[in-house]
Amino acid sequence: MTDDDDHDARSPDRVGVLLDVDGTLLDTNYLHVVAWARALRQAGAAPVPMSVLHRAIGLGSEELVRRVLGDGLGAPGSDDVDADLVAAVTQGHTDFYAELREEVRAFPRAGDLVAELSRRGLTVVLATSGGQDDLDWMLPAVGAQDALDGVLTSSDVEAAKPSPDIFGRAAQAHDLQPSRCVAVGDTVWDVEAAGDAAVPCIGLTCGGSSREELLAAGAAAVYATPADLLEHLDDSPVGALLPGA
Repeated sequence: MTDDDDHDARSPDRVGVLLDVDGTLLDTNYLHVVAWARALRQAGAAPVPMSVLHRAIGLGSEELVRRVLGDGLGAPGSDDVDADLVAAVTQGHTDFYAELREEVRAFPRAGDLVAELSRRGLTVVLATSGGQDDLDWMLPAVGAQDALDGVLTSSDVEAAKPSPDIFGRAAQAHDLQPSRCVAVGDTVWDVEAAGDAAVPCIGLTCGGSSREELLAAGAAAVYATPADLLEHLDDSPVGALLPGA
């Protein structure tokens, strides 16, 4: 069966919500900034302002290092950055972030949002740039694990965000048409990745990106937090896909 046949076989009635985790459901972005700053310093890399690191959060790890040390955030990561340095910084981030994980908290009502999406009959999938090993602590931190239909991590795709792979693969794995899905993320990289997968994206500002930045990147709508989205669910792009809308 061809990819087109797969697409045509998907039920037009199924609606999916593809949820980013870091900065969207869990208040982790600034912890990641600290971990990256420490990793760069430990590896002897050129200093990178924390404001630049924050803007890079949401990229895949190797791509993040190559961009902040290479040609900047406006262009794909530079291949001129030493591969051993990239590996050292990436491993350093993993180690330093592990020390900070006890500080991780879910945003208020993040689990309630997941549960409500499921209660309304939506297919709910987490699509995280984290690795498979992160699920052991991520899922309990988010809550409402029983409401999830699936989880995809960076381990399940060839290219991390801003590549559209993770959102495209999440839809495909659950027999969903992209036009019948909505992604929810907190960074311009989430919005870009979802758009390239033909999935409209709701932006949340709780990860530190502004409403203006998210809208400029192409977000279909912007809310402050998971609780804000939950309160306005019926009027959101998710509500527009619900039966009877």
